[in-house]
Amino acid sequence: MSGGLRSSQVAAAAGVNRQTLRYYERRGLLAEPDRTLGGHRLYPASTITVLRVIKAAQRLGFRLDEVAELLHTGRHRPAVPPGLRARAEAKLVEVERRIADLSVVAATLRAAVEAGCDDLVACAGSSCCPIPFPSTGDADDEPR
Repeated sequence: MSGGLRSSQVAAAAGVNRQTLRYYERRGLLAEPDRTLGGHRLYPASTITVLRVIKAAQRLGFRLDEVAELLHTGRHRPAVPPGLRARAEAKLVEVERRIADLSVVAATLRAAVEAGCDDLVACAGSSCCPIPFPSTGDADDEPR
C-alpha cells in the first residue's frame, strides 16, 4: 500500500467521513484517486491538506462552489484570476454586511423584549412597539 492512503485513513486524518470524500470527488473538489487492483481508492497524502483547506474555507463562509473556484484558481495560477485575496475581500464585505444586518435584528429584538412585547398583533398596533412593521402599500406587504 505504498501508493497512497485508503479512504478511511484520509477521512480520519482530515476529520471527515468517507461519504464526504466521494461527494467532494463528484463535485470536482478532489481529484479521482488511483485504485488498487481490488478497487480500493488510494489517495495521495496531499488530499488531507486539501480537505482541511475545504473545511476551513467553509467555516469562513465560502460555499462549496466558491471553494471549488478557489482550488481551481490555486491549481492554475497565474492564468485564472481572481485568487484567494480578491475572493476573501469580497467574502469579508458580505460577512460584515450580514453582521451589520444581524446587529440591527439583535437591537430590535432586545428593544422588543425590553418593551415587554408579548403579542405580535397587539405590538404592531402600538406606537411604542420597536418592531419595524411595513406600512400599508409597501412592496414587502405581499404574502410570501
